Amino acid sequence: MTNIHSVEFGLGGRKVVLETGRMAPLAGAAVRVMADETEVLVTATASKSIRAGIDFFPLLVDYEERMYSVGRIPGSFHRREARPPENAILTARLIDRPIRPLFPKGYRNDVQVVAMGLATDQIDQPDMYAMIGASAALHISDIPFEGPIGAVRIGRMDDEWIINPTYQESEDGDLDLIVSGTKDAILMVEAGAKIVSEADMLEALELAHNEIKTIIGHIERLRELAGKPKLVPSLVGPTDVLKTAVGARVAKAVSAAAHTIDRNDRKAQMDTIGTETQAWLDSLADDDAVKAAHKAKPNDYKEVIGSAEKKAVRAMVLDEGKRLDGRITTEVRPISCEVGLISRVHGSGLFTRGTTQALSICTLGSPGDAQNLDNCTPHTEKKYLHHYNFPGFSTGEVKPNRGQSRREIGHGALAGRALQAVLPSNDDFPYTIRVVSEVLASNGSSSMASTCGSTLAMMDCGVPLKAMVAGVAMGMIKDGDKFAILTDILGDEDHLGDMDFKVTGTEKGITALQMDMKIQGISFDLLKQALEQARIGRLHILDQMKKVIDKPRAELSEHAPRLITIRIDPADIGTLIGPGGKTVKKIVEETGVKIDIEDDGRVFIFTPDAKAAKLAQDAVTRLTRRPEVGTVYTGKVVRIMNFGAFVEIFPGKDGMVHISQLAPHRVERVEDEVKVGDEVTVKVMEIDSQGRVNLSRKATMPGGDVGGAPSVGGGDDAGAPRRDRPAPRGDRAERPPARR
Repeated sequence: MTNIHSVEFGLGGRKVVLETGRMAPLAGAAVRVMADETEVLVTATASKSIRAGIDFFPLLVDYEERMYSVGRIPGSFHRREARPPENAILTARLIDRPIRPLFPKGYRNDVQVVAMGLATDQIDQPDMYAMIGASAALHISDIPFEGPIGAVRIGRMDDEWIINPTYQESEDGDLDLIVSGTKDAILMVEAGAKIVSEADMLEALELAHNEIKTIIGHIERLRELAGKPKLVPSLVGPTDVLKTAVGARVAKAVSAAAHTIDRNDRKAQMDTIGTETQAWLDSLADDDAVKAAHKAKPNDYKEVIGSAEKKAVRAMVLDEGKRLDGRITTEVRPISCEVGLISRVHGSGLFTRGTTQALSICTLGSPGDAQNLDNCTPHTEKKYLHHYNFPGFSTGEVKPNRGQSRREIGHGALAGRALQAVLPSNDDFPYTIRVVSEVLASNGSSSMASTCGSTLAMMDCGVPLKAMVAGVAMGMIKDGDKFAILTDILGDEDHLGDMDFKVTGTEKGITALQMDMKIQGISFDLLKQALEQARIGRLHILDQMKKVIDKPRAELSEHAPRLITIRIDPADIGTLIGPGGKTVKKIVEETGVKIDIEDDGRVFIFTPDAKAAKLAQDAVTRLTRRPEVGTVYTGKVVRIMNFGAFVEIFPGKDGMVHISQLAPHRVERVEDEVKVGDEVTVKVMEIDSQGRVNLSRKATMPGGDVGGAPSVGGGDDAGAPRRDRPAPRGDRAERPPARR
C-alpha cells in the first residue's frame, strides 16, 4: 500500500480526509471520504468502448446504503439490502445532477459512479461526503470530466449560519440547503425551508459558494498527488458536412414551426420536417458526400434538426421576446383550480395550468399508519407522505407502469418538502397524512402543479395548514451576455433551455428550492432576478388558488375518520394491552376501531364510526382510570370480611369500606348492612402510599358527613381489633384499613 495518498481539510468544524489508493484498485478511481465516524467510498469507472447505436450519454449514479454502517441487520424478510430506500435514491440524484453537464458533448462511453456508505454515526449526514467523493473520484480518474465540483450543506439556527449541519441541526433549523458548483458558478441547488426570504436564501447561496471554492482546492490537491492523465474522448455527433447541409435546408421551416403557438400543430410540423429531410437524404446520389455521411450514421440528421429547433427557439426568445406559446417572459399560463370533486376521498384538488394538470388526493390515517423507515438515517418513521405518479398518457405516450422512477421519487420528495413547513404539529393534528399527486397532463412544471394541487387537497380535507403554498418553475436562455429568465416554463422550454429552477413558498417566503443547470453555472445577479421573478409568479398563483379556497375547511371531510386522543398513565399501558395483547385486541374486535398506543401514554382511537369510537373510549377509560379522593362512585360489593366490605368501584379496581364507614350508626355485623352483589354508593376518602383505596358509604348518606378523610383505622366504634385481622393481599384481598 505504498501508493496511498490523502488530503485533509476542515468542513463545518469537522476534519475531512480524502484518501485514494487503499481500496477498490481495479475501479477507474476510488476515493474514501472520512469525517469523524462517517465514511463513504466512491468509485468512478468508464467503459473502454461505446455501445452501438446509442444516442445519449449513459451515466449511471448509485448510492448504496449498507445497514452494517449503523450496526444493524436489515429488517426485510431476506435480511439483506434490496431496493434502495427513498433517501438513497435522492442522494444518487444529488450526485448525478451537478456532474452530468460537465462531460463533453458527444461523449457516449458508459460511466458509473457508485457511492457506498461504509460507516455513519447517524449524527453527520453522509450525502455531502458522497457528492464530494464523486467529484474527487472523477477528477483523479482518466475519465474526461470537466470538473471538479464542490458540494456543501448550509443550515441556520437562531439566525446563525451553520456549515455542514448535523441531522438534528437541519431538523431544528429553518433552512436545509444543499449547493453544488464549480469555482465560477453554482450548478445545482436543493433546499427545504421554513418560510425563508429571498434575500436570506441568496446570502446562504453565496456562503455556500465560498465554501465550495475551498473544497475544490482540496480536490485539486488530491489530483496533484494521485491524478491519472485524462483520456482524449471519442465524441459522437453529426459530421460537419451533414450539419451544414441539413441545417441550411431545415432552418426556415424549423423557425416557422417554432413560431406556431399550438403545441400539437408545432409537433406535427416538426415531424413533417423530419420525414421530408430523411426522404431528401435518401434521394441523393450515392457518391454525394452528404449521402455518404447519412449512410454512415442514419439517425444523425435528427440531431441536426434538434439543434436547429433549439437555435430557432432561443433566438425567438432572446431577439424577439416571444415564447413558444405566445407569452411574455414573466407571464404565467392560465390557471384553473377545483376542490372536492372526487367523492368518498377525504380531500381532493385539481390544479390545471396551461396543459399541465395534477390531481392530488389527501388521505388521513392513524398514527400507526406512519411509514416505518428501514434505512441508515436516525429517522425511524414518516408521518407525512407525498407520492407523485407520472403515467405515460400524461404526455400522450404509451409506456408500461413498472413502479416509480427516480424522477417520480424526486418530484414527489420536492412537492412533499414544499409543504412540510406549513403542516400542523403532531400534537395539534396527530393524523398520518398521505397525499398522492396523479399527473394527468404534463407540459412542464408538473411537480409545481402537484405542490399547488396538494395544498388544495389538504385544505379541502380540513388539514389545518399554517399557510397556502404554491410553486412555479423558472427557466433561462442564455447566449453570451444576452439572457432571458422565463416564468412557468413549458416542457419544450425546459428541454431547449439552460436552467430548470423550481421555487415553492407562501406569501411570506420560500419553503423549497430545486435548481439544475445545463450550462456551466449561473451568476448571483441572475439568481437574484430569477428568485424575484419566481416570487411574483408565486403570488399570482396563490391569488388564483384563493379564489377557490382560501383557508382549510373548518371540519374534516365527512368521509375522514375521527381520531380521539386519550392520555393515560404510562404505568397503565400494560393493563390496557393485556397479556399478549388480548385486552386491547378484544376492544378492537368488539368495536371495530383501530387503537394505537404511544409510550408516553397517548392512546389514539381511530374510526369513522362515532358510536364505535365512544364504546372504545369508554372501554379504555374503564381499564385505565384511577380513583380520585373525594369522588363518589356506585359500585358492587364483591367480598365481605368481618372488618368491612370490598367494593368494585370500576372494573379492575376495588376499595374497602371499613365497618365503621358503612352507615351513620354503629354497625355490629357487616352483613347487617350489605351483601355480596349489592350496588352501593361510596366516596373515596383516602388512597394510601401503596395505592389502597379506602371508601366510605356513610359519607354519601344523610347525617353521614365525616368531614374529610374518614377514620378507618379503628377506635371505639371499630370492629374486631386490628391485630386479629388478616394481612392484605391486593385490591380484592383481605386487608386492614390504611393507617391514619
